[in-house]
Amino acid sequence: MKNIACLKWGALYGADYVNNLYAMVKANCSGDLRFACLTDDASGIIDEVECFPCPDMPAPGWQAKPGWRKLAIYRESKHLKDLSGDWLFLDLDVVITGSLDPFFDYQPESSFIVMENWTQPNRGIGNTSVVRLRIGTHTYLYDNFVKDPHRIYQTYDNEQIYISKNISDFNLWPATWCQLFKVQCLPGWPMRFWQEPIIPPGCRIVAFPGAPNPTDASRGVWPLKKPWKRIYKYTRPATWITEIYHQSIQKIQGAN
Repeated sequence: MKNIACLKWGALYGADYVNNLYAMVKANCSGDLRFACLTDDASGIIDEVECFPCPDMPAPGWQAKPGWRKLAIYRESKHLKDLSGDWLFLDLDVVITGSLDPFFDYQPESSFIVMENWTQPNRGIGNTSVVRLRIGTHTYLYDNFVKDPHRIYQTYDNEQIYISKNISDFNLWPATWCQLFKVQCLPGWPMRFWQEPIIPPGCRIVAFPGAPNPTDASRGVWPLKKPWKRIYKYTRPATWITEIYHQSIQKIQGAN
């Protein structure tokens, strides 16, 4: 059984992101699959996805820094609706571009594997868009955070740095497997003004932290608070994103 989970809370991403992620996962996994979503709103999510309430997050302040909400997956199994064993946690804003099967076979003894944070390469910092976690193994990360969240906020810029610097079993996926849209897919400046974004060779998952998200990138839109940044924050439409969504949905519909 291949276990994959995602988290959806608040209004940033709708049910369509969960449904598209399920379709991409199903189209790129062989064998039996279990797909779960921890969410505060299950409306619109397809029946193939098991939906559970988001685990409690009693620490104050995380609402202003919503990335810290992901620390809830490091709680004990009893707080995660008895999910147990190894789970591949994927952010909703990833696009799957290759087989996921190797993510379940790679370093089976490891209790935590994460993609490298390519905006800070070679610094031992993970990007928690793609994490394989053994449930209940690293509960101290959550426990220490809720004991003194303000100190941790002041010490670490975000939850993925906190996790990377404090986890006892830190491992990275092979470099080519997980890539960042803004780093490896987007052509360098000024070529990005006339060249379309690419899927790097060997890439299995493209992550889209921040802006643009996959929907915007597929249309060539980069939302900016400061318009002058369009001088360098620009992308042509990544048409392959929509194609992957459609092909994944067609593939699983054909299988059914």
